Amino acid sequence: MPDCGRRVECEGAARGCVKIRAMDASSSLAGRYAAPHAEAASARAVAVWLLICCALVFAMVVVGGVTRLTHSGLSITEWQPIVGTLPPLTDGQWQEAFAKYQLTPEYRDVNRGMALDAFKRIFWLEYFHRLLGRVIGIVFFVPLMWFIARRRIPRGYAGPLAAIFVLGALQGAVGWYMVQSGLVDDPRVSQFRLTAHLGIAFLIFGAMLWAALSLLFPERAPIATSAQRSVRRFAWALAALVFVMVLSGGFVAGIRAGFAYNTFPLMNGALVPPELFMLEPHWKNFFWNMATVQFDHRLIALALALCVAALWWKLGTAGTPARARVGGHLLLALVAMQIALGIATLVYVVPLPLAAAHQAGAMLVFAAALNVAHALR
Repeated sequence: MPDCGRRVECEGAARGCVKIRAMDASSSLAGRYAAPHAEAASARAVAVWLLICCALVFAMVVVGGVTRLTHSGLSITEWQPIVGTLPPLTDGQWQEAFAKYQLTPEYRDVNRGMALDAFKRIFWLEYFHRLLGRVIGIVFFVPLMWFIARRRIPRGYAGPLAAIFVLGALQGAVGWYMVQSGLVDDPRVSQFRLTAHLGIAFLIFGAMLWAALSLLFPERAPIATSAQRSVRRFAWALAALVFVMVLSGGFVAGIRAGFAYNTFPLMNGALVPPELFMLEPHWKNFFWNMATVQFDHRLIALALALCVAALWWKLGTAGTPARARVGGHLLLALVAMQIALGIATLVYVVPLPLAAAHQAGAMLVFAAALNVAHALR
């Protein structure tokens, strides 16, 4: 009888061990399944957050263009990142802000005699532009801290996200540095500082978009043939060319070259304007001469159109992934639209709706070019 009792105990213990091992195995399987699922969920959450930030930067660029075109950018003469969040609330505060504006070259040389109500209109545009910048900073920083605290930043993305944050802080400083250039002697801001401000905005947008696409499409394209590698290099070069085009547009805007030579395809009857190198030394023409700056912008636009058409053809013949081919169709359509907008903006002498749409179109073309390059990475 004692032997039977021991046998029953041993059998019970064995069954218990089997149950424990089965539970351990199922827990291990659940853990192995849950970890990748949680990582994928984190990647999607971070990607959505970055795309929201991209949309805000896109709006910021468009509003910045409207601010520039309405000559509103110099209406706020101080940079107060914290205190400046509140606009003037009383008649006395409005009079004080207006008095500071009346000391600027823009008021003395351009808007002399402007009434307070007219000042308020340009003030609100610049105020909204700066407020949107603060909103972007909050929308980027607060979720970033939350993702860090919850350890939901995907591996390898902490450094790039920190770099984007630094670029955002730099952008605010460059923006004020640009405004300062129009508050001293010349009622226009420096075209160099304006172009730097625009270029940094596009870099921030591009970095966030690239990170978001990498999180949404982590698999790399199967690039095996020499033709496919050639298309990939071509797509990278094209994205760089779009960025150069954006910088060229910054100089066009900075010296208001769009208000001259308002004919197309000729420039006041000439294919190559005779004033192209009228300044000495010659290098100054590329930054200060309206004829040269606009001529360069036209040439880059022509080169971009030809290159996009060539890339579109290559994408269809080199056996590239479907995502890259669809992106090529979108890029071709956007470039055609952007060129049409640019011509219309020029011929109609920079009307606000067309000019704002043209600036928005530049960012859409840049996004489409990055998407194709990313699909081929």
